[in-house]
Order: sequence, then C-alpha cells, then structure tokens
Amino acid sequence: MNYQILANKWRPKYFKSIVGQNNVISAIKNGLKLGRIHHSWLLYGMRGTGKTTIARLLAKSLNCQIGISYIPCRICSNCKEIEKGTFIDLYEIDAASRTKVEDMKELLDNIHYSPVKGKFKIYLIDEVHMLSKNSFNYLLKTIEEPPKHIKFVLATTNLEKVPKTILSRCLHFQLKPISIFEISERVKFILSKENILFEQEAINLLSIESEGSLRDALNLTEQAISIGNGIVSTKNVYNMLGKLDNKKILKITIALLRKDFKEILSILEHIRKININWENILIEMLKLLYQISMLISFPKIDQNYLFFKDTNNNEQIYKISRISKYADIQLYYHTLLIGQKELSIAPNFQIGVEMTILRALHLDIDPIKHI
Repeated sequence: MNYQILANKWRPKYFKSIVGQNNVISAIKNGLKLGRIHHSWLLYGMRGTGKTTIARLLAKSLNCQIGISYIPCRICSNCKEIEKGTFIDLYEIDAASRTKVEDMKELLDNIHYSPVKGKFKIYLIDEVHMLSKNSFNYLLKTIEEPPKHIKFVLATTNLEKVPKTILSRCLHFQLKPISIFEISERVKFILSKENILFEQEAINLLSIESEGSLRDALNLTEQAISIGNGIVSTKNVYNMLGKLDNKKILKITIALLRKDFKEILSILEHIRKININWENILIEMLKLLYQISMLISFPKIDQNYLFFKDTNNNEQIYKISRISKYADIQLYYHTLLIGQKELSIAPNFQIGVEMTILRALHLDIDPIKHI
C-alpha cells in the first residue's frame, strides 16, 4: 500500500498554493520575473510554515527546462525529479545531522563543477543554525563569492544562532505563523478532496492547537482521522487533545464568577473521571477571561477575536462582559495565571489546578449572581 501522509501528499506544487506567506511569495515572484536572482536566500520562521516547500519550488523555478519562471511547468524531467527528490543538481542537507566541518567540505568539494542537468546547482541547507563554528567559516568562504551556477537556500527556525557574517550575504525572508483561519480553510479543502467527513468545530480546534504550523495541523488531522475511523469529529478531537469542550470551560468559569462551590465540585468530580490534560483547563479558562476583558474594554470588537465559535457561547460571553467589573476579571486572570506557573511544583497537575480554582473562589470579590 503506497500511502502518503497528508502533509506530503498536499505539499504545494506552485507558489500560488503556499498558505499564509503572501509577502514572501510576492517578493520571490517579482525577483524571478525581473531576473534579479540572488545567490543566497535565507528563509526563517517557525516549523511547518513552508520553508522547505518554498526552497524546492525555487529549485524548480530556476531549473525548469522551459526556462526560469515563477510557474514551473511540472512536466519536464527536471521538475519531475525535483518533486520526487531525485534531481542530481539539488543537494538537500540536514544541518542538524551534519554539523562537522568535514561534512561541509565534502558537500562543497565539487562546487566549481557545472550542473549536470539543470541551469543551477541548488544547495538547500535545512536547520542551518545547527552547523558548527568551523562549518560556518568554511561555508562563508564559498557563500561570499560563489560561482555563477551556484545558488544557496538556507532555512532555519532559529535566526539568532546564524552568524552575522552569513546573514549579511543573504536575502532574508521571514515566514510568519499561519493564521487560524488560513489553516482551517486549507485543512477543510484537503479533507473535502480526500472525501473525509469533518465537523467545523473540530477543524477550529486542530487549527488553534497547531499554533501557526500547517504541517502540525495536518499531522493532528491524520491522528484525528485514525481515531474517528475516517471521520474528524469534535468529540474525538477534544478527547485526543485532552481538553474539555468549550461549553464545560464556560460552565466552570461561570461557576467561578458566581462563586458556586457546589457546581465547581460537581464539575471537578466529572473531570476526574475522564482522561484530561489538567493544565489545559487553566489555559482555556485564561483564554476565556482574556476574551471577557477585551469585550469589557472594547464592546464592539470584531468577533474574530473570540476563541469560541459557538454562537450560544458567544452570547453568554457578551452577557458576562456587560455585567462584570474589569478589575475583578483581571484578578481572576492573575490568580489562574500564577496557578498555571506553579503547576510544575505542585504534587501533581490535578491538585495544582484544583487548588488554583479554590484560591480563585476564595478571592474577596462579590459573586455575579445573574449569569
């Protein structure tokens, strides 16, 4: 069975398919159209935002047999081989596993020889910040004035560790975390093409959990598909992530604001019976208190700022914001935040979370009765 994971199967084949990096793609396209092709490109940003994909697309654009273009043909042998990872003039190196200067010497030994098939030899060095000091020094000698047929594409998740001598010789392109909306839309598009059923809230959860990384979102989606036997459901995603659903987070937060000890105890007893990540309870409550604070301060704020997409939840959140005091919400927020920081020194996370909620319950704040 020749199965491909979603992240590889749906890796963009054209620049226009790259998600969330419009400024970077626009700059690269313009450079290719104008023929202003630098010898060294540096792509930096968090994991799963498109660095390696853009580097491979650059290799195709520069070595397509039709000619240099930001829309490679994908038909010629060069394009096909680059997509398969077999192109003889594309050298992909993982710097994390080849940090020694001997590795760099071996890589650059034949740099003065002309390309075998393409117009350029492309050296893609991933996680370049992992190279040793001697390796960087050796690379610097070549990257200062490389032969005309050589192009370097460096990628890193840690720009600060790349020496300034290397940085000063490269064009820099920062890849930003991808927005929740863009990740959500891309995941839905892929699942629709794969004929996999899904629930919108489940996709929202996966998109938020990925923290700006499309690859992480697709890997989480793979896991959700397996757990749900081919269906991405909200319930399964909550269980997979070890989270309480939005309604329960809202319920426990309301019980806190009302100082309803009996309801808090009932919810905690329920949580103990299920497999849950206790720290996530505080994290989600903090997010909700943040939203309430924002709504108190900016009543007409764009609804896209709300983490919770459920309309009924939003109505209740708006109601809470209208009858709550900003100072009280801030005090609750600060108490839960300190509790989250102290979880690592609690006997266990369950005790740490429960003691934090109890501490918040006993704050000298008047309860909100009419929620």
